[in-house]
Amino acid sequence: MNIRNHRIYHRDKQNLSNRLERRRYEAQAEPIFKGTNIHYEIADRTRAIGYGGIGAMHTLVCNLGLDRAINENIKLLKIHVPYHESDHVLNMTYNVLTDGKCLEDIDRLRNNETYMNGLGAERIPDPTTAGDFLRRFDEGSICTLQETINETRKKVWRQQSESFRKEAIIDVDGTIVGTTGECKGGMDISYNGIWGYAPLIVSLANTNEVLYVVNRSGNRPSHDGSAAWMDRAIELTAPVFRKIWLRGDTDFSLTRNFDRWDAQAGFVFGYDTRQNLIQRADSLPADVWKPLPRPERYEVKTRERSRPENVKEKVVKEREFKNIRLNSEHVAEFDYRPTHCKKTYRMIALKKNITQEKGETRLFDEIRYFFYITNDREMTPLEVVLFANDRCNQENVIAQLKTGINALRMPSDNLLSNWAYMVIATLVWNLKAWYGLLTPAPHMCRDILRMEFKRFLDSFIKLPCQKVNV
Repeated sequence: MNIRNHRIYHRDKQNLSNRLERRRYEAQAEPIFKGTNIHYEIADRTRAIGYGGIGAMHTLVCNLGLDRAINENIKLLKIHVPYHESDHVLNMTYNVLTDGKCLEDIDRLRNNETYMNGLGAERIPDPTTAGDFLRRFDEGSICTLQETINETRKKVWRQQSESFRKEAIIDVDGTIVGTTGECKGGMDISYNGIWGYAPLIVSLANTNEVLYVVNRSGNRPSHDGSAAWMDRAIELTAPVFRKIWLRGDTDFSLTRNFDRWDAQAGFVFGYDTRQNLIQRADSLPADVWKPLPRPERYEVKTRERSRPENVKEKVVKEREFKNIRLNSEHVAEFDYRPTHCKKTYRMIALKKNITQEKGETRLFDEIRYFFYITNDREMTPLEVVLFANDRCNQENVIAQLKTGINALRMPSDNLLSNWAYMVIATLVWNLKAWYGLLTPAPHMCRDILRMEFKRFLDSFIKLPCQKVNV
């Protein structure tokens, strides 16, 4: 942004701040929203676009060389008449980046001359051509596309500070994506009765970037095939980060891999509550168990306010629903060697003292155990539990993929083409992260990384602009 535009921006921002400043109004005779006589005109020499931020994102893609890398590595078209592979990929990516929900929304961009001029494009592929391009992908080309994106990702990481590259925390989880279609190849019924697919998501907790997304049939278990993709994630992050962590729930305690991962990374996984572990925990001396203090959910910046009435709890008591109340939490640890391991690891036991109630009546108390296994010997048991619980933030990333950018929408007719669309649409989420990481202001970087996709669109993409030159 040049000096003149910078001044205009700050002037307009100050004017808006003055306009919205809190003030004491007297009683108004008329409502704030008044009828006006609005006239719209179309200029001959100038054109406007509602997604002015798309230019900055396209510049980011070109500066990182992602478009050139896609053309060099992805070979799906025998001849280019007129589109190259990068044209198809970026066409679908920018459709999502301009709030498109499906392939058909590409038509609105094809009919926007200013949009195409802003990208230096004479024309862009139509929705039918985009769908045909997706069906050209096989598993190998999808993996190549993901690795091409990841090579570009490492360029962004290497521009960050030493503190950023201190450690990489890799989260892994599966999810269920339903579809109402009946003829989509590879779909199946999941454990909870939903027809569709079961994608695997491997993400970087530091920045919420999605490192790998893998489409699978709907009846596949959450951990199925995940070890190979976790190995890929280690290989991706190892050249940049000094320390690597693997983190997942109980489904990803793949004990056959523990000894190999121990030499490459630290890991913390949930572990199934089995009878032998319960017996080990019960046999521990009482003085070994330490209270687990949970940190406050947020910091009170002004003064603490009184908590409003708990309406939900009141209804539960009045109608005598069964209620489970947590009384206390304690942690302890012991060494444990899984059957398929040659090494011994730390097993962290979390004991929850729970009371079951029905209305005002207390039924009984019970003890519930949760277990976490780790190869780390430095963190305290409390820190291990809190570190494992932080993995829940990946659910927010998956929610953004589902409902924010609609990357898991499954617009095509088979498993591989839908997988390809997942990768292309997920690139939008990664572009948001890269945009934040390359922003000079640290506070803005943090805000962008934490933003929901809708807010990012409103703040940085949906900027009405007038195009004055190419």
